[in-house]
Amino acid sequence: MNMQHKNIKIIAPVLLLGLLIGLLFSFHPKNDKLFSIAKNLDIFASLVRELDSYYVDEIDPDDLVSVGINAMLEELDPYTEYIPEENSDEFRMMTTGEYGGVGALIGNRIGTNMILMPYKGFPAQVGGLRIGDQLLKIDSIGVWEKETAEISKLLKGPANTEVKVMVKRGKDTLTVDLTRKKITISNVPFYGMINEDTGYIKLTDFTTSASSDVRKALIDLREMGALKLILDVRDNPGGILKEAVEIVNLFIPKGREVVRTVGKLESVNSVYKTDRSPWDKDIPLAVLINERSASAAEIVAGTLQDYDRAVLIGRKTFGKGLVQSTIPLSYNSQVKMTSAKL
Repeated sequence: MNMQHKNIKIIAPVLLLGLLIGLLFSFHPKNDKLFSIAKNLDIFASLVRELDSYYVDEIDPDDLVSVGINAMLEELDPYTEYIPEENSDEFRMMTTGEYGGVGALIGNRIGTNMILMPYKGFPAQVGGLRIGDQLLKIDSIGVWEKETAEISKLLKGPANTEVKVMVKRGKDTLTVDLTRKKITISNVPFYGMINEDTGYIKLTDFTTSASSDVRKALIDLREMGALKLILDVRDNPGGILKEAVEIVNLFIPKGREVVRTVGKLESVNSVYKTDRSPWDKDIPLAVLINERSASAAEIVAGTLQDYDRAVLIGRKTFGKGLVQSTIPLSYNSQVKMTSAKL
């Protein structure tokens, strides 16, 4: 047999097999999905370009695309959200408890925007602002009739930057020059003794220092003579899952399952267990809850109840059994999306 013909006979079936595999692969559902994504992204980009070119009025592509993204995410769940670059500092504050600002709680009372509490040791208090000072201007912007959220945004900014605050105090008008600092918000704004032997801890968030804030409060309360404890997680919206596990671990022994997560990707399927000796596994404990206790707050309360470690007092909690992950996108934007269920 001619060697060339023999090679052709061998190669032809291989090529045919490769073609069949290629055809099968091209009809794979995953490929269909990828094509659908690419097609719709192309349509979306084309639409924005044509609107920018031909729409009767000028459009702002940033605003238009943000509206489209947010409308798309509203079809999923309330916890999946788009975070553009300009909102990254606010999101960082929510997850870490840190931001650049002047360190003052502001609010609207009797129709007036005012300083409700300048935090001790931070720029607002050091600079001389007092409770009740009525806010008139931030830098050159009048804030008398602005919403509290807008004023808060004006006061925030990178650490070591300057901000000028004009306030009315009685009949006097004062202008204070402040230098913003890195502000860290404690997850435990208050703890103390409510009687001779009962300690109380108010836990408002689960940012990156939540478990260490609670541990510090527990150590101080023990020195004050606490033999019983009340942990208040009413109105606590939750936060970082790991911090919830660490707080549970303060009261139950090592090696106990706290929570497990299940998602589409294998990487999010996890079992979270306590991994160290507890601070105190016997001290009597009550946990206060309400309808605004959610997520990590529910994990702490539910786990302590499941192990008969605490008595729950209050009202039915919010019922959030979802986990979110933050994924970076182009141009310093992010998406916080639901990635697992509890």
